[in-house]
This record gives sequence, structure tokens and C-alpha cells, in this order.
Amino acid sequence: MAGSEELSDFVHGAMARGQTEPRIRAALSHAGWSPPEIDDALSRWIASEDLPPVPCPRPYVSAREGMLYALLMIALVLVCFHVSRLGFMVIDGILPDVAGREAPDPWAMRFSIASIIAFLPLFVWLDRRMTRQVLAAAQPRRSRARRIFASVTVFAAALVLLGDVVAAIYAFLSGDLTLRLGAKLALVAVTGLLVAACYREDLDG
Repeated sequence: MAGSEELSDFVHGAMARGQTEPRIRAALSHAGWSPPEIDDALSRWIASEDLPPVPCPRPYVSAREGMLYALLMIALVLVCFHVSRLGFMVIDGILPDVAGREAPDPWAMRFSIASIIAFLPLFVWLDRRMTRQVLAAAQPRRSRARRIFASVTVFAAALVLLGDVVAAIYAFLSGDLTLRLGAKLALVAVTGLLVAACYREDLDG
């Protein structure tokens, strides 16, 4: 953080002395700063002919926004969990276990359906609401909370996909990769890919 502030102060001072952005960028690059660090420092100020460098709005996290994104995360987790759980039970019904284990619990299926009906509309509404707020801002994608939410979501989806691949390889090597298990692994993979695809673009927002 100290280095970032030091770099920002240098950019401010250089702009105040009338230096151009290409020259500032060249000097910082020669000093060893990385392009992302230089871009971040330059994005903090706008040069003005008759005024000192004007500060640009920075990413923010309000308590209200943090609460809404926490609720959005909870809704997303519950929707994904119950969609996968319900899908597993449907697969168990279509492709019964040859070992003759007990059939899917109807109560568990009803509970998952009820959870999806309750949390899916909440997730869709919150996601659209937060997206509209970001797009309506003076500089879109300025919300740090959304970037954090997207980062955590994509990271969790990546872990799920990696675990899914490991489970598939292990089942194949041990000779337990049946059509029933393959269908469940495919469902988990599709769910993880959809979640990651939805928020991948927000990582650099």
C-alpha cells in the first residue's frame, strides 16, 4: 500500500509540473514499475490545463453494499447446492444403483425444490440490482465489493471444478466410473462453469 501511495504521489507531482502521460509512463517503466501498477497510478489523476491534477473516484465498499453482496453470495451458494442436490436425486431415480440402495428421499427433494423457489428469485433480483447500480455509476465497474464477490465466486467455482476433475480421474482409475457417477460429475462441472462464466468479466472491473 505504501508503494502504491508513493507512486500515486509521484504521478500527481509530475502532472502538476505539466509532464505528459507518455513521459510519466516511460519514466516509471524505466524505474521498474509494472504496467498494471503504472496504469493504476495514472488512473487516479486527470491532468488539467488551468487546475492541479484532478483526483478520480476510487473503488469503494459501503456497509450496505457489502451486506447485499453477502446476501447475494449466500443465495448463490444455496441455489447451486440445492440444484446439484436435486439433480443428484433425479439422476438416482433415472439411473438406480445396481446395489439396490434406498430410493431418493421425497422429503429431501421437496426441501431442495422449496429452497430453489425461495432463493433463485432472490439471487436474480439482487444480481440485477447490483449490476444496474454498477452500470449507472459515473465510472462503471468501480465497486470494489463486486470485484471481491466475483473473485471469491470464480475462485470457489475453480476449486469445485478441480475437485470434480480429481473425482472423475480417481473413479476412472479405480474402475468405479459408472454412467450414474459420470452424470453427477457432469452436473457439477456444468454448474461450476456457469457460475465462473457469469462473473469472470467482473474480475477486472
